[in-house]
Amino acid sequence: MGDLDTELAELRGSVTSHVPAEMAEVLKADRETFVGMVVEAAAKPGAAMPDLMLPDAGGDQVRVADGPAVVVFYRGAWCPYCNLALRAYQRELVPELENLGVKLVAVSPQLPDDSLSTKDLEFAVLSDVDNRLGRALGITFRLAPETKPAFDTLIGDVEKINGAADWELPYPTVLVVDGEGVIRYIDVHPDYTTRTAPADILAAVKAL
Repeated sequence: MGDLDTELAELRGSVTSHVPAEMAEVLKADRETFVGMVVEAAAKPGAAMPDLMLPDAGGDQVRVADGPAVVVFYRGAWCPYCNLALRAYQRELVPELENLGVKLVAVSPQLPDDSLSTKDLEFAVLSDVDNRLGRALGITFRLAPETKPAFDTLIGDVEKINGAADWELPYPTVLVVDGEGVIRYIDVHPDYTTRTAPADILAAVKAL
């Protein structure tokens, strides 16, 4: 399934052409620091999913380790690449996962009131306040200070949106967790303009 890759490539081009040149350079330089990076600290297949409860948009607590599940970490609703990916996952994954008895949950550090609207999503959107789960999985990082003015101009204050005093975010990551709460697949994308292909996620789920 190459649709998501095509949509992401088109979005990259659109973002570059619609922001001021100096801002585009800042974003390009920021992205290039992540291209090809390997996140050595990330959890490995065979490790237990941290047993944490996270609130959904309505405030109900959800245990993320309850599998089988596909867990998608995204940066926030302010990230157009994240929104594109989540909608692609809904379109291409949710019907298949339902047939397999596997749930899909999305996780970001945004506060519950500011999490992505769930009215057109058919899966839970959870808030990892203070990045507790992301940090336990070894998939968080801090944005470079020089990128802050560009992000403030484009999307607003990420610190306020996330309710945190720093710029810690998760790398876009997909995990497949089995019925025993064990991570069987993890794919980390330091380059936030790329994402895990739906076909790769389905293959990992079917291998459970």
